[in-house]
Amino acid sequence: MALMLGGGGLVAANVYASASEGGWGGQGPEATGQVKSAGMATIDCPDVGTQLTKVPEAARADVDRELATLDQQIAAAYQQLQQSAPEIRQDPAAADGPIMNPLKDKRKATLDRVADAIGRTGDRPEGLDALAACTLRPAQSAPGDSASAESTPPADTQPPADNGQSAAPGQGGNGPVAADYADIKSVQPNVPNPAKGSDASTGSFTSECGVNANGLRNSDNVIVAPGVSNGAHHFHDYVGNQSNTAFASDDDLAKADTSCVDKGDKSTYYWPVVRLQNGKQEKDAGAPGGGTEGNAGEIVTPKQVTITFEGNPRGKVTAMPRLLRIITGDAKSFVNGPANANASWSCTGFEDRQLKDKYPLCPSGSDVVRTFRFQSCWDGRNTDSANHRTHVAFEGQDGACPQGFEPIPQLVQRIVYDVDAPSLNDSGKTVPLYAVDSFPEQQHKPVTDHGDFINVFDEGLMDQMVDCINSGRTCGPRGDDGGDKGGDTGGDNGGATANPGGGGNGGDQGDGGKNGDDKGTAAPSDGGKPGDSATASSPAEPPRTDATVTPTGGTKHDGHGKGGKGGKQDEPGSTAGPTESTKPAQAPKADRTTAPAEPTTAPTGKSTEPAGVTISASAPADSTGAAAVPQTTPPPATGTEPQASGGSLAETGAQLWPAAIGVLLAGSGLVMFLRARRLRY
Repeated sequence: MALMLGGGGLVAANVYASASEGGWGGQGPEATGQVKSAGMATIDCPDVGTQLTKVPEAARADVDRELATLDQQIAAAYQQLQQSAPEIRQDPAAADGPIMNPLKDKRKATLDRVADAIGRTGDRPEGLDALAACTLRPAQSAPGDSASAESTPPADTQPPADNGQSAAPGQGGNGPVAADYADIKSVQPNVPNPAKGSDASTGSFTSECGVNANGLRNSDNVIVAPGVSNGAHHFHDYVGNQSNTAFASDDDLAKADTSCVDKGDKSTYYWPVVRLQNGKQEKDAGAPGGGTEGNAGEIVTPKQVTITFEGNPRGKVTAMPRLLRIITGDAKSFVNGPANANASWSCTGFEDRQLKDKYPLCPSGSDVVRTFRFQSCWDGRNTDSANHRTHVAFEGQDGACPQGFEPIPQLVQRIVYDVDAPSLNDSGKTVPLYAVDSFPEQQHKPVTDHGDFINVFDEGLMDQMVDCINSGRTCGPRGDDGGDKGGDTGGDNGGATANPGGGGNGGDQGDGGKNGDDKGTAAPSDGGKPGDSATASSPAEPPRTDATVTPTGGTKHDGHGKGGKGGKQDEPGSTAGPTESTKPAQAPKADRTTAPAEPTTAPTGKSTEPAGVTISASAPADSTGAAAVPQTTPPPATGTEPQASGGSLAETGAQLWPAAIGVLLAGSGLVMFLRARRLRY
């Protein structure tokens, strides 16, 4: 028995250590903060919009239209690049004459119009010409590409050769690629657990707005490109406000219907759609923003969407101003660099492991989860800013807002998809690839994921939200549970820490395990194996990152177990809007094909402003003239980068030799145990 236990312990310790080691294999951000291309060349242009921090209100409409024109020019140039890809691969300089030089000239003319528009009502900005030139970023090999000589995956999962191109180029010919995926089980837990101060606002408020079962989608972006059709160049899912087009005015939003249960919430919540690249022709297959720009395949309706507003770990929150606009993440982070990226990908049962620049390969019975944690500090004056970022900021690592900013409720969106892990060994032919829509040149990279929000709460309901959060209660459209958020214990045996105040009472709705044997599960309707331990979560509220979580990856069960002893939950289970009485039909889930682990990283930022260029315009104070924010990017947390195993098979074998010894010890112990047992009887 001693040999068996000792050998087993050596195996476990060595495997854990090996999974914690390994580099990024060239696929993460470079030292400059650039996210490398994998398998395909792309066009890298300076993002003018993020650098225009001051634009007079009178010039905003003209500037927004010109910025949208810059995006159109890049999309057209990228399409040319794709069509001439063989020639460019032979000689990258061949792109200068037909593609890159004309693009520079067009951008220069557009930037001149931007400067003129600002100059008509303020000081004409200097240095915009320096942003006209773009670069052709050549393709890079990465783990999962046939050109990669190292980190070779096992023979049964190795992607086929593709003449130097990525093994999985995607249905639209511009991504995703095999290196964009990583096995969630190879990622170490990386979600921080920030300490809460004595004055923390620990409550939460949930708004139930459905899953967009009615298919409200378009390729507009009313925040970034108002008045411009196809301003996003990719399609968005919308829940909440039902008047979401590029031409919707503030008055239109205020008068619109909403999919939210509480009609006092007419806010707009939207994000890029997820597609299965399975060859299906959606109605946008021949439309701008859809198939004509590389966004092809079947759009997947989310299985579940939870919208929660949370407090601040250092103090009380104040009400959001009506019509506050927030964008989290960066739709162009593949070429911009990850300075403003805020993507978080995971799987149910593993949500203490978040991927920033990979799509997760989830095990059988586990669903894909996208999580957006929005900026939660406001400058106290502006509902928007010229670059849509400087009026809000993230909390620091200690939970405090930057100087001059005050805490507001933090919007947390959790979106769950019933999609299978793609089969990377045959480029998604058996099980299709999945990916978010993106700008064409962003190649569907997971790091480009982003979310958008416009606050159209009734003031009375917003006041209720603030009171609920500041008083430590858990509230929602179906009533206030009245419980203190004190970390109640959920699950049959107290094995999981429930959302504080939420308890583990959702067993009848799917929080309990099969036959009541589980200790709790990581997400509603997701059971685990008997004895598994995970975060208990009611369907009305997503798991909080400050909860105690032990990932299990257990199989999904019926979920009719007994609930825990936590606080009362008034109406667990329903996330549907008023017109959504049942969930959309879900296809049977096939066994998932798990691919080899891919290195992952939480990117660090870079500056995209050319040296010596000053881009500013003096103008009278207005609602968009916010000063630079000390911290507008997601705060890094030490040791929170997603990790996966890497290195060659030879290196892996060398690192795992203690595990082999452990197996021999355990086997020897078992043989001795069985012989002794036969002698005894």
